[in-house]
Amino acid sequence: MVPETTPPQVRCERDSMGERQLPQSVYYGIQTARALENFPISGLRPLPEYVEACVLIKKAAAEVNGELGCIPAEVAKAIVQAADEILQGSLRDQFVVDVYQAGAGTSHHMNVNEVLANRALEILGEPKGRYERVSPNDHVNYGQSTNDVIPTAIRLAALSRVRRDLLVTLDNLVAALEQKAQEFRGILKAGRTHLQDAVPVRLGDSFGAYAAIFAQHRRWIEEASQALCSLGLGGSAVGTGLNTPPQYRQQVVQRLADYTQLPLTPAPHPMAAMQSMAPFVHLSGSLRNLAQDGIKLANDLRLMDSGPKTGLKEIQLPPVQPGSSIMPGKYNPVLAEMLNMVCFQVIGLDTAITLCAQAGQFELNVMMPLIAYDLLHSLQILNNSLRVFAERCIQGIIPYPERCRSYAEGTLALVTALNPYIGYLQAAEIAKLSLETGKPIRQILLERNLMSPEQVAKVLDLEAMSQMQS
Repeated sequence: MVPETTPPQVRCERDSMGERQLPQSVYYGIQTARALENFPISGLRPLPEYVEACVLIKKAAAEVNGELGCIPAEVAKAIVQAADEILQGSLRDQFVVDVYQAGAGTSHHMNVNEVLANRALEILGEPKGRYERVSPNDHVNYGQSTNDVIPTAIRLAALSRVRRDLLVTLDNLVAALEQKAQEFRGILKAGRTHLQDAVPVRLGDSFGAYAAIFAQHRRWIEEASQALCSLGLGGSAVGTGLNTPPQYRQQVVQRLADYTQLPLTPAPHPMAAMQSMAPFVHLSGSLRNLAQDGIKLANDLRLMDSGPKTGLKEIQLPPVQPGSSIMPGKYNPVLAEMLNMVCFQVIGLDTAITLCAQAGQFELNVMMPLIAYDLLHSLQILNNSLRVFAERCIQGIIPYPERCRSYAEGTLALVTALNPYIGYLQAAEIAKLSLETGKPIRQILLERNLMSPEQVAKVLDLEAMSQMQS
């Protein structure tokens, strides 16, 4: 009998710069290993949807290249099988290149190419690293370039996040706000402008306004995402389609459309689609816009919940955890505070994306790795924070109607309704006197015989005053 031998623990791979030994267990290759040496920067790894988008592109390219006879059919089949395995969740720990890496994303792109090549080799019964049979460059990457794959991957990943997650989350947030608008429709409260007394409003109308605001943001985000459906894939290195057959571009984009059920089309001008980051800036800008209204919503709710004894306390946000390590019985608006922090981060990420987008030169933007991470991270944290905020905060809000009404009845801005009857200046004098003496506005009007009791009752009818005009 031939004695069993222990497989080697390392393998040797070669690239255009020389040789490297790699652990036999890893599926990435020599170019990934070089990136690990060169970029030990943040410990941040590519987000899952970005990996999936890159792998999906490779699957589509392998299928089309195999059908067109550009790579051997059995090699194309093995690459497709490897891609499907990764899309189902395997080998995710093999995508290891730091977010801060070589410009344009070449290091991450080669990481994807090498993992697919080595798994395809295993499927074909070959050892990892035997790239003569399946090459990361010549087979997995046939007809492709970092310069068209990476912007396409960002588009696909962002579209997935927007349409699968964020739009659904915004629908649920709007529905939660609309439900509160209905629940609170009969509750009068003081309006406030400049954080000072204003004329009465209805608590339900305030929540209805929030619902309308976020419904509009949903429309803007959906509109901004539509530009991502135009793909420059097939443009190859600079947009000219070098080393691709004539049918490739149309077919590979159609294949991706079939996989994703998205209305994907080849970009009218591949060179423009590859070098301009404007679609990502447009989407990021819509997320920034959403974030600034998220901040306002969180701040409004925190103010309305302030107290319980020394603040407004018009509503109660759900107390989800103890609020102090030293003050017993304290509960804080932690979900609103969390939403604020997320929205601040999104605004910062948008600034980084904008700076990256203007930093491209000629036919390529080399800052795409950071654009990819920051845009997808923004989508991730906005989606998760708004989902949690709707479920664990908005849905559990309860009002304090008596407190709200007392503010509505006590606001000095009630004198605004007197303007048509006694004039602005005299109304201002009434407000000043009420503040100085503590007397209600109604009492002062009657004491001075400025209006009849019937007129006062009609003009200072809070229900009518707070009714929104159609």
